[in-house]
Amino acid sequence: MVPAQEAQQTQIQRIVQSKAFRTSAVHRNLLTYLAEKSLAGTADSLKEYTVGLDVFAKPSSYDPRQESVVRMHMARLRQKLTEYYRTEGIDDPIVVDVPKGGFTMTFEPRQTAPEDGRPAVPAYRREVWLAAALLVAIACASYLGLRLWRIERTPASTAAWTPDLQQLWTPILSSNRPLMVVLATPLFVRVPGLGFVRDSSSNDSSDLSKSKSFSSLRDALHLGSVIAPSYGFTEVGTANGAFLLGQFLAQRKPNVLLTRTDLVSLPDVAMADVVFLGQAAGNREIQAIPVDQQFALEPGGIRNLSPRPGEPAFVSDRSAHDPRELEESYALISHVPGLYGNGEILYLSANQIPGVTAAVKAFTDPALARTLVSKMRTPSGDVPHYYQIVLKVRSMDDMPVDISYLFHRELSISGNPLP
Repeated sequence: MVPAQEAQQTQIQRIVQSKAFRTSAVHRNLLTYLAEKSLAGTADSLKEYTVGLDVFAKPSSYDPRQESVVRMHMARLRQKLTEYYRTEGIDDPIVVDVPKGGFTMTFEPRQTAPEDGRPAVPAYRREVWLAAALLVAIACASYLGLRLWRIERTPASTAAWTPDLQQLWTPILSSNRPLMVVLATPLFVRVPGLGFVRDSSSNDSSDLSKSKSFSSLRDALHLGSVIAPSYGFTEVGTANGAFLLGQFLAQRKPNVLLTRTDLVSLPDVAMADVVFLGQAAGNREIQAIPVDQQFALEPGGIRNLSPRPGEPAFVSDRSAHDPRELEESYALISHVPGLYGNGEILYLSANQIPGVTAAVKAFTDPALARTLVSKMRTPSGDVPHYYQIVLKVRSMDDMPVDISYLFHRELSISGNPLP
């Protein structure tokens, strides 16, 4: 093997072993396959059908026109390569890419300095670079969700109103209080000349001084105190949930306000009903609302605080390690009283992107709503006013493909447990 190919093979192995690819066997296999074909000079002749058979073990009857699995994973592979080179691979000597429209991999040498003559940013420990890769996609998704909320919906959006949906939504939609939809916006920091960076252990601006990652970054780049907090981004699942909720509520509730967690104050919550999308971590106003929790969203899953016979104490989100498997995660729906017992607050929360979308779907899709109502209905035939529900979500490529009820609890009122 010539030295250039040896360097290219080494680069492929470096990418395969990176954090960006470590949890995705399907994309490791796809990357290795395309690299092998490209280095052998045969990638130009690859077809979508061939890749489906060789990488995804599709049967000979596989029809790419009817099934888009190869196209979906090729798009995700390009995203992961972009993520890798913006984080762990920011100083790698060779840049690997798969241009759209084909399967041939390119290997370009890294330029040692930008064209404007400024020195390139030096390499630092991998732990310093945290989640910068997805920011453009997150920003676009957030913007899309916010913009589409304002689009006028057609009357067709009201056609799916059913008795089950009415039972779930009547406490909120029948209120004369304004409805405030709050999008979770996790804390990022803006680094001059670099962009935006996130440390998942820091969820409030007061945490910045305690973050070892941000301290290392500040010292490495000699930034002094110019790192500034930013709450301008949300996750794709939260933005998608906002879009779905906007379609559902557009013709059913006037005076709907859309905001983000860092802009919410306790007086706002006291005056309005609230639908919260995403994780509440980092928002003191949302967390300050007293909730008689029976289930709690924790990193990696949902805690069952009072397991009943046969119920697990903890359900864990699980990533797929095989291309034929679906990822499994969990969503938590909590309907609780507002401040001082006035008003309604509905949390649609999850750790993973598909979970937030799934929670919104469960509250806007007639079939899923029928399942929830049938599971929660008491012997008297009513649905509890306040409750928590845990959903199991099976997904692929961050999109839920199966949403199922797991268990629920009726919540107490004013701290007095219900019988």
